[in-house]
Amino acid sequence: MSNCVWHIPENNRWFNNVLESYLNLIFNLKDMKEESNYHWADLAAEKVIEEFKGNKLFTCAAGITPSGTVHIGNFREVITVYLVSKALEDKGKRVRFIYSWDDYDRLRKIPKNLPKQELLKKYLGKPTVDTPDPYGCHKNYAEHLEKEFEKELPKVDIHPEFIYQNKKYRNCDYADNIKYVLSKRDEIKVILDKYREEELSDDWFPLHVYCEKCNTDETKVTNYDEEYNVTYKCKCGFENTIDFRKKGIVKLPWRIEWCMRWEYEGVNFEPGGKEHSTPGGSRDTSKEIFERLYPEKKPPIYMMYDYIIVKGIGGKMSSSLGNVINLKDALEIYEPSVLRWIFASTRPNTEFAISFDMDVLKIYEDFDKCERIYFDKEEIKNEKERDKQKRIYELSCIKIPKKISEQHTFRHLTTLLQIHEMDVSKTVKEFKINNKERVICAKNWIEKYAPEEFKFKIVDRVKAKVNKEYKEALLELAERLEKKNYSEQELFNEFYDICNKFNLKNTEFFKAAYNVLINKDKGPRLAGFILAIGKNRVSKLLKQLK
Repeated sequence: MSNCVWHIPENNRWFNNVLESYLNLIFNLKDMKEESNYHWADLAAEKVIEEFKGNKLFTCAAGITPSGTVHIGNFREVITVYLVSKALEDKGKRVRFIYSWDDYDRLRKIPKNLPKQELLKKYLGKPTVDTPDPYGCHKNYAEHLEKEFEKELPKVDIHPEFIYQNKKYRNCDYADNIKYVLSKRDEIKVILDKYREEELSDDWFPLHVYCEKCNTDETKVTNYDEEYNVTYKCKCGFENTIDFRKKGIVKLPWRIEWCMRWEYEGVNFEPGGKEHSTPGGSRDTSKEIFERLYPEKKPPIYMMYDYIIVKGIGGKMSSSLGNVINLKDALEIYEPSVLRWIFASTRPNTEFAISFDMDVLKIYEDFDKCERIYFDKEEIKNEKERDKQKRIYELSCIKIPKKISEQHTFRHLTTLLQIHEMDVSKTVKEFKINNKERVICAKNWIEKYAPEEFKFKIVDRVKAKVNKEYKEALLELAERLEKKNYSEQELFNEFYDICNKFNLKNTEFFKAAYNVLINKDKGPRLAGFILAIGKNRVSKLLKQLK
């Protein structure tokens, strides 16, 4: 930094504060990188323990507004908190993992993939929890999204304590906290104004009120008695004075609510998305407000998590458009431990792509390699890297097996399934596969995401037209298959022996074989493919060339 010259306008207060926050962020990331020999979850856990010495219970928090499908990007926050919670537990600490549904937030916009758009538009500005479920299967829109996500989390062995903010507000549980916040409104205003281009008005109150007549938050607080009574006026013309100990229709603005809940729940760790982590953003201001309002307490340890790109769904993921991949979609393709591994093996502040295209095959290969390293079945010379991979595997597995079982690669399973016309039970039984869940995932991937050139079907009757010299070579192969049992390498060697005998190009020989078997120019590796189909079945097909 000594070679850098910064020109900072003296009168630009907003710029100064944003720049200061940005520089702090840079150095925090630098500190994280210097300690990169540790797994990030263990590092975060150690920081939590160090910051909150003497705690008998550590509270880790996550949450979201259920305004659209809870997608795989949102899941990153949940699993980040889970992994830090697990790291704390592994260190012998008691942990409370809470997940807040911010279902008392206003409905801001309607995702375009939802039915009954005109009906839902009538509820804009009203609490999400008061919006009807357009699918008609739950009490309201928020509950539909909440239960959809809650149903899937146990499949990846994540079991947070759910807190529904609409219940907390409507039960008036935060009444005393709200009173305290209102008493500090001048101090809060000073902090917020530091990061605003236009200052808040002098009659600003850090409080939203849902109108008792129209149920929207298009209201303005016009008076406060410094106790529990506020007077508000709505755009619809209605006005009233209410006691917020008795009427739970008030709500704090997000940045203030966030830090209030840190104090209320005693939160020690809570991450935030990239949008919350920008200099002068909600995390910065909430932290500063917290330190002003609760000087005797410490704000939670923070970790920024980056965006997730989804590959293979045909377009950018967007909650507002409804073009998203959720946890259920991901678990159709990824085993729970493999999905957890994707997140455990990637630092939260790193953007990455979760794949539904051909990269799925590589992801499974990498997970299997990690498993072999854990059980010392894969040679790895770097001791630190070996320890890192073993820790990643521990954090990824729902239940660590006592010993490694036979690994059936995802790629091979896609071949076996298609040989057996996508029959999962037959594939599992015939090849004695001990992991039926992976076979089901492979079937789902083939049917939903695999490119057409990857798919095939074994023919019943040979229709391919083959040149005479290649026909003779394939008939020679049929004869050899009937006479001998081969390993994959031995059969591969036979291909070249046959090509030399008939003076043929091996690439054209392979092409002819695929044409006969699956009516395509390419396919899985031929030797293994033939053995998987069964050499007798292949021999009979080749002999149809006579």
